[in-house]
Amino acid sequence: MYFRHSTRLEARRLDIRGIARNLPDGSVEVLAQGGAAAIEELRRWLQHGPPDARVVEVRESEPDGVQVIPTGFPKGFEIS
Repeated sequence: MYFRHSTRLEARRLDIRGIARNLPDGSVEVLAQGGAAAIEELRRWLQHGPPDARVVEVRESEPDGVQVIPTGFPKGFEIS
């Protein structure tokens, strides 16, 4: 939970909406929406994460450059 919680704190600091959640394979998925500069700063932060985190790989996707907001997208930033 530490990585997800730290991601939430960073996203809230940057005024980003979204969610960080664990996936069945043990990885963490982050869905985020915000201003371009804030998203870029979160991208850079995710490359290393919080102190003592071990980030092995960061993958990013956006379907064909179209921004899709999932139904029920949080108004703030949540973890699950």
